[in-house]
Amino acid sequence: MIYSRSAEYAIRAFVHLASVPEGKYAMVRQIAEDASIPSHFLAKILQQLARKGFLRSSKGPTGGFTLRIPAPDISLIMIVDAVDGLADYERCPAGLAECNDHAPCGMHDSWKALRSRIMEYLERTSIEDLAKSLDLKRKNIEKSRKGSKRSISKA
Repeated sequence: MIYSRSAEYAIRAFVHLASVPEGKYAMVRQIAEDASIPSHFLAKILQQLARKGFLRSSKGPTGGFTLRIPAPDISLIMIVDAVDGLADYERCPAGLAECNDHAPCGMHDSWKALRSRIMEYLERTSIEDLAKSLDLKRKNIEKSRKGSKRSISKA
């Protein structure tokens, strides 16, 4: 895993929130159920992200959370940074206090290349990208299920 469980849950919740119509709110209980996340844990994460300006929250029977920033403008690195910080990506993978190009550990060169690719992915991938990809996968699964049912009924 390249980030914490908290960041994973935040990303999954944001992907869900990307499908919420503008002006509408999604309740934590529904997001948690749809994304298979413990609701009490998710509520804390979303409250933290609302305080950091990523989400709007509203109390009451029609309340919940909605994205404050448009989904195409929210990169994964923004969420990971807000939830976990980025210090783990800068740390030496061997745990040395000093590890850099001038005083590298044994894993420095391979970790540096891997870290660069991870950071690039997190920077260029938006919540909208993930939401569209998930939607496409769900449609393809549904289409293949319907196709399987038709071929079974013809047999």
